[in-house]
Amino acid sequence: MSNEAEQKRVTNRTRPQFRPVAILGLLYFAAFFCLFGLLLVVPEMARVLEDTPGSPEEQKAAAKASVHAAFRPRMPFAIFFALLGTGAGAHFKLLPGFRF
Repeated sequence: MSNEAEQKRVTNRTRPQFRPVAILGLLYFAAFFCLFGLLLVVPEMARVLEDTPGSPEEQKAAAKASVHAAFRPRMPFAIFFALLGTGAGAHFKLLPGFRF
């Protein structure tokens, strides 16, 4: 019986620990992308909402159009800052669960 117990103990030690680093990295990147995308677009959306008179539906349509027009040229910046934030957080061990 001690041989079976010894074998179980050895097999438990050799199992690799599950570390979802890739999934966490993608989730952190997506969160940073949304954050930086919003930070880049909110000033334009606020300006449009202040300057557009009319009903709430017209304001919503104008804000949607302006956000699409404003975000397209700024998307590479949001991607860059999301990569930078994810990389710096991983390097300096600031992101929970994302440690190498």
